[in-house]
Amino acid sequence: MGGAAPGSGSGRESSGSGSGASGGEARDPGLQPERTRLAWRRTTLSWTVVAVLGVKLALMDDATAAGVTGLALAALLWIGFLAVTHRRIRSLDTARPQVLSTRGALLAAGCTVALAVCGAVLIW
Repeated sequence: MGGAAPGSGSGRESSGSGSGASGGEARDPGLQPERTRLAWRRTTLSWTVVAVLGVKLALMDDATAAGVTGLALAALLWIGFLAVTHRRIRSLDTARPQVLSTRGALLAAGCTVALAVCGAVLIW
């Protein structure tokens, strides 16, 4: 008789910010980590394609010192990004995944920027 059932949309929880979610009860915590995990896998696949194209580009033309150095650096960056990605995907397997650390985000962003620089070295 007294109060409304949780999640029924009536009562104090539904009035306020208008976000539609009351605390953590209305959200399924399993969906967001799954989407994030898939996004990390797609990004890894993109990186792999870029690395393969870089190898192809470096091997098609005459091998210069800058090209070989750029290729080696790109390969190291690819391996580093795989390590960051693998660690993040494994952390998303828990029931309550932790937020991506600042260090992990900086490593992923730094690898991406450095790969773009390596691509520019391979093109020129």
